[in-house]
Amino acid sequence: MAGIGHIDAPGSEAAGQEFLVFTLGSEEYGIDILKVQEIRGYDAVTRIANAPDFIKGVTNLRGVIVPIVDLRVKFRLGNVRYDHQTVVIILNIAGRVVGIVVDGVSDVLTLNGGDVKPAPEFGVSVSTEYLTGLGSVEGRMLILIDIERLMTSPEMELIEVALA
Repeated sequence: MAGIGHIDAPGSEAAGQEFLVFTLGSEEYGIDILKVQEIRGYDAVTRIANAPDFIKGVTNLRGVIVPIVDLRVKFRLGNVRYDHQTVVIILNIAGRVVGIVVDGVSDVLTLNGGDVKPAPEFGVSVSTEYLTGLGSVEGRMLILIDIERLMTSPEMELIEVALA
């Protein structure tokens, strides 16, 4: 997919933690770059009967069956469209491969400790138990998600069922 190749992580990790920045609606989010395996364009998926609506289905990724979760549906952002900008971020979480659908991916940013503030108790679409804080860099505000905690949470255990 054109335009995505530029998000290879820069080499220096000593300066801070690197986050992959993606958009959901009008908000920018960041997840630990080390959890990201690859980024792909959105392709049709195979639906799983009786799965919650945020689990779009599964796809075959080089012989591995990967559940695909649409974070836009999960966070109730409404007006979910699939277009040329929609991407799937393939994650490696706790030894499992999972995909998340997002509106788009922009870049990789390095945040130092001073760039991260505690998460607010209100005003964001993600439960605060899944947030690591708010990042502020270059005039941008990022909602930092603990993607491993979110994807392994009890409410997501349905992914385990989908893989069984």
